[in-house]
Amino acid sequence: MGGSVVAMMKLLLACIFLRMAYAMSEAEAFWPWQFGVSQTLEQEEGFGAHYMLQVQSAPVRSTRQSRQDVEETQWLVQLRNPEALESCRPTKPGGKIVLVTGTGGFVGYHAALALRRRGDGVLGLDNFNSYYPVNLKRAREASLKDEGVITLEADLNDDSALSAAFDLCNFTHVLNLAAQAGVRYATKDPGSYIKSNVAGFVKLLEVVKLREPMPRVVYASSSSVYGMNTKVPFSESDPVDLPASLYAATKREDELLAVTYNHIYGIAMTGLRFFTVYGPFGRPDMAMFAFSNKIMKGEPVEIFQGPGGSELERDFTYIDDIVQGCLAAIDHIGPSNKSTAPLKVYNIGNSHPENVTYIVDLLDEFLGKKAVRKYKPMPPTGDVLRTNANTSLAQQELGYKPSTSLRNGVRKFVNWYQEFYRDGLDAGMMSYQPL
Repeated sequence: MGGSVVAMMKLLLACIFLRMAYAMSEAEAFWPWQFGVSQTLEQEEGFGAHYMLQVQSAPVRSTRQSRQDVEETQWLVQLRNPEALESCRPTKPGGKIVLVTGTGGFVGYHAALALRRRGDGVLGLDNFNSYYPVNLKRAREASLKDEGVITLEADLNDDSALSAAFDLCNFTHVLNLAAQAGVRYATKDPGSYIKSNVAGFVKLLEVVKLREPMPRVVYASSSSVYGMNTKVPFSESDPVDLPASLYAATKREDELLAVTYNHIYGIAMTGLRFFTVYGPFGRPDMAMFAFSNKIMKGEPVEIFQGPGGSELERDFTYIDDIVQGCLAAIDHIGPSNKSTAPLKVYNIGNSHPENVTYIVDLLDEFLGKKAVRKYKPMPPTGDVLRTNANTSLAQQELGYKPSTSLRNGVRKFVNWYQEFYRDGLDAGMMSYQPL
């Protein structure tokens, strides 16, 4: 009896000290404790171990380290939640188990939703950075959770979080869509592109190479790798050694890293060169969204021009067609192995480029309001004159076939956009059902 009382007192004191430590960390003091992670003995076929939080004594740490510890506990708590394990479970026989990075983002959200709806197990990962308003990312996260997909809040460079996620879910595939996006923003914060697009990809592949069996990896490249290529349409065999932006250079580096890890470790790798994605829940900094905002506010829409006032052309590709390419790549990629692991790159586009002025014409029509147009020379920030995808290889090997015309795609986007701003974010979420 006396022993149990002593044990209870020790437990009570431990809880008090833990609470005090947390309060001190909030007050910019020091963090004298750390959270550790241990695996329970309960194992399930096809999945890793559950996780339990433990309090362990540790050296006094600085405030910066304290905050890092708190961030770490967030993803540990998420992985401990039974919903995370359930998120990884396929709902159909033979379903895949897919880690989708960047699920707080535009393409990642739609791809994760499509995978889950067809019966695959999906765990998301996103760091929810503030490159654009986080409320849109959080709304995507909430929408995925309603569909049974949990998003782990962690950075791609956090190999501890990645390893823990792989231990929980024995992923068969990885769909890497996490990236610092945007061509022009690279001139303002170049370091973020190296950290996310290059270093983050390396961290991910370092974790993948240690798994047995190794998951198959599909990753997002970009049409921007074609850079200043003058041949149209762009084909996978075209030179890609003249990037016009830092963003393009990092995406090309991803392709080279894929070659390296495929050659040395036998990781099956497929890269997808996306062409100008648009659609509901797109990034606010992209043309379709940004133009719509300007038109509705009555502000000038800046339309860039090439030499001599020439029109810029883009191969605008609707989000559902992009997702179709992602799923097809996952379904067709061969197994990872040490000798003959597949290594592929495909263009995923619409193959019908249009000039940017035509986009503004369509927005005028569907928004019911005329744009105030302001033509300007194309700035030297990494943009190119035209993009045009040759998708014949993806058609032959993946069965890829885009089906959304630009006119229909812009109409769908505007329908969502108007509900998004008329009734608020939640109404916009409920109004559109992809795929």
